[in-house]
Amino acid sequence: MASTNTKSYAKVVENGTLAVQEVQNLRQSGYDNDRIYVLAHDANHTDRIADVSDASTVGLKEEGVIDAVANFFRSRGDELRAKIVSLGFTEAEAAFYEKQLDLGKVLVVAKRDD
Repeated sequence: MASTNTKSYAKVVENGTLAVQEVQNLRQSGYDNDRIYVLAHDANHTDRIADVSDASTVGLKEEGVIDAVANFFRSRGDELRAKIVSLGFTEAEAAFYEKQLDLGKVLVVAKRDD
């Protein structure tokens, strides 16, 4: 599934290999590495995919200090939804994407210029 909104493009893919391919496709279509993000349910899986694809992970810059600190106290699902919202998606979209991550899928997001 792929969707777009005015701020970001997102695509749910089945695995890390497809996520790396999607990152490469986005890079070829003009997105900068620092505007392409990957998210998986497992934080280590997210980091591995980001390392291989040279994509970004959602961090302090995207979330802001308050949300970044709050994530220490949130469940993984709540943390993922907060990260997805910080990339420009609604709460409903974040809930949908988080459920896909629960199923072992990977979310690739490319932010448009602000």
